[in-house]
Amino acid sequence: MGQACCHHETPHAPRGPCARYRRVLWIALAVNAAMFAIEIAGGLQSASVSLLADAVDFFGDAVNYGLSLAVLGLGFAWRARAALFKGWTMGLYGAAVLVHALWSAATGRVPDPLTMGLIGALALTANVSVALLLYRFRDGDANMRSVWLCTRNDAIGNLAVLAAAAGVFGTGTRWPDLAVAATMAVLALTAAFSVVRQARGELAAA
Repeated sequence: MGQACCHHETPHAPRGPCARYRRVLWIALAVNAAMFAIEIAGGLQSASVSLLADAVDFFGDAVNYGLSLAVLGLGFAWRARAALFKGWTMGLYGAAVLVHALWSAATGRVPDPLTMGLIGALALTANVSVALLLYRFRDGDANMRSVWLCTRNDAIGNLAVLAAAAGVFGTGTRWPDLAVAATMAVLALTAAFSVVRQARGELAAA
């Protein structure tokens, strides 16, 4: 159904944006902007690197959803350029999280597992809801694929934050939090590679 609505069979014959997909993007943008504010506050209060990493990811996703809305009615090449930009943004996010995790390993304190767990559970609920809305559109062009991958990665990251909270609670150390932050960074870098490769291929075909 998602392909019939929004997917373009050739780069030169767009069918026009899907109204339902546009509505889903607006919902996703609002959810991600709200969760960014919540996780930034919770991450700073709890000293959790994984929560701060997830908060930055929520912010990046909100920007990406807005960008997707801006290019949704434009031509194939513009959507591919937007996806390429988002792919590089995902890669920069992954690199930044790795650097921050290394810095926190030397200077950070043990985070508060209760705050991590509560906010992680809220974030998981938000991301799973958005992922379910976007699932039908996951096989579209590079721009649509980047949106799906961002949301999927967020849900996986939320599960990892919950695991980190349990690990911090059980061990009394910050290492589970740092390990999860590093894993989230690797996931972002992997998704970025996939999106950039597809976007470059679509630009070459446009």
